[in-house]
Amino acid sequence: MTVKTTLLAILSLMLGALAYGQTAPSSGVDLLPTSIKITPNRGYLIGPGDVIAVRVLGEKDFDFTATVDEDGKLEVPFSETPILAKCRTERELRADVITYVKKYVKQPDVGLAVTERNSRPPAVIWGEVNQPHEVVIKWGAKPTLAYMLAAAQGAREGSSGLVQIFRTKNPVCEEDIEGNTWLVDPNNSASEVPSKMFSIAEMAKGGDSNPRVYPGDIVFVLKAAPVYINGEVVEPKGIWLTEQGISLQEAIARAGGVRAEAKTKDVHIYLVKPGGNAMDRDRVQISANLELIKLKQQSDIMLQPNDIIVVDRTKDSLGVTMLKFAIGIGKTAATASATGGGYRISTP
Repeated sequence: MTVKTTLLAILSLMLGALAYGQTAPSSGVDLLPTSIKITPNRGYLIGPGDVIAVRVLGEKDFDFTATVDEDGKLEVPFSETPILAKCRTERELRADVITYVKKYVKQPDVGLAVTERNSRPPAVIWGEVNQPHEVVIKWGAKPTLAYMLAAAQGAREGSSGLVQIFRTKNPVCEEDIEGNTWLVDPNNSASEVPSKMFSIAEMAKGGDSNPRVYPGDIVFVLKAAPVYINGEVVEPKGIWLTEQGISLQEAIARAGGVRAEAKTKDVHIYLVKPGGNAMDRDRVQISANLELIKLKQQSDIMLQPNDIIVVDRTKDSLGVTMLKFAIGIGKTAATASATGGGYRISTP
């Protein structure tokens, strides 16, 4: 197989890999870890999108269910003006509703409850994880990146070891701001949602390496980029390039090493041109002497995403060629080439 044919075959495989889609987030996890210490606070604070149900004992005409609007206000059927509900507790909002009901009912017995807490959407973890999930963060819980990864049963093989967290939502109330130092700019478009990158390997150190996750966050575990090894190696394959990186010598070792016929003094590496992409056929070629690298007489080469490594086969010397021909006498036939007068060895 020629080098050109080899490159075309590998590029076709890469195209198939790039077409592979991500798994959509699946079932939810109701999050309230017992290991998290919940500090005393006012309780759940109502926000836009929350559904409020009000019941007045013995006075069904005053019962209603309504959704807090985007301005944080609640429309009350028997009130000309809406009630401010945003960042207030059920008890605080109930007191205001009672004030309005008292205009029509003496000593009303009013019950008020948030039946749907939509103002703080679930956090989502997906990408290169074993079980993509939506994680419902209960009021007072403070989950971290490590918890999210555990809920998703960890990163799977093929993960780059890098995690990108997108902060899609501004805090609803001041109580939500604790530790949230990179807030969403309301003037930005959806494509400009702020995000930060984190390392799974560094996560164990805690602190900023294991950040808190907030409602609405999207935790995306990135897929590793591949490098491809072909030619005279024991197991031609693609190898995932993790955040730690991989050198030429290590990559060849992970492919089982070179075969006896390998041309180790001139290993070809085909690089994507600057500004190009993985599917470009026109690449930059460099060569490396694997023998000198092993002797530490030449620096090992750190591979880049989508590099293609081709280990050629050495050409037999004239003496070896004649010996192979002599050994094959009686089993093979030599026929003259019709064009160049050379010989082609064919097996009957």
